[in-house]
Amino acid sequence: MKIKSLVMLGALSLLFSCQNEQPIADQKETLEQELEITPKILSQIEALSLNPEDVETITTTFPDGSTRTSLLIEGDIAISAAELESMRPVDISNKQYRTYNLVTSPRVIEVIGYTGLGFNQNLTALQQDALTEAVANYNDLNLGLSFNLTFTNDLTNADIIVFQNPNGAAGGVAGFPSAGNPYLYVQIYSGMENYSLEVNTHVMTHEIGHTLGLRHTDWFTRQSCGRPSFGELANPSGAVHIPGTPYRLDPNSVMLSCFGLNETGEFGRYDIVALEYLY
Repeated sequence: MKIKSLVMLGALSLLFSCQNEQPIADQKETLEQELEITPKILSQIEALSLNPEDVETITTTFPDGSTRTSLLIEGDIAISAAELESMRPVDISNKQYRTYNLVTSPRVIEVIGYTGLGFNQNLTALQQDALTEAVANYNDLNLGLSFNLTFTNDLTNADIIVFQNPNGAAGGVAGFPSAGNPYLYVQIYSGMENYSLEVNTHVMTHEIGHTLGLRHTDWFTRQSCGRPSFGELANPSGAVHIPGTPYRLDPNSVMLSCFGLNETGEFGRYDIVALEYLY
């Protein structure tokens, strides 16, 4: 599935080198033609400690009318071919994990929940409630970032635009920061309408986490998806461990690769440690 996968449990643009960042304006580019998943692309993905398995291409139409073809990596992370070319592994000396790019802080992040009249990309009432709670999750932390949420079709001055992708699947897609700005677009799939407010809040919080530079907590095994993969272990330089968080699997993290039916919509303990360390 082209989503941050749902795991049925009982109880969803990436590592930019700081030396070669992609301007946020380029996130509104038109359709990139002839994007093929070549051995070179898979090698670049693996060199950055991203999972080269099940990479797909997706074409998305954004609320401003622009379209874009991107690589879909790890189920819910989008990156264009141009962005992939700009990325470079960086040696670090020094399990929550982050990318090399973060958002400039302190600042106010303008979040737009898209509610344009007559469009099928509008957030539903449930999704609006979930986005409200997700933004509150971040504003409740002791961060240098604060978040101002508006529901509108006016995209002027937006830092993050959250909209519905009407494809019927569950989950969402986002990307990582560039040029000190959060990734511009968060897609929430329309199939989320079938799940609780808490699960929707979890997915919203997770995808916003990507826009701020957080990677999947279990990037090294994807254990939360029920099928451990060790393809990302070859070169850990593409994922920066955040001090104070565990190296082992953190089952309470909102940044796990996949989600279950009993999510609370709240940060885990180490998610808070990670974000307050970074911002």
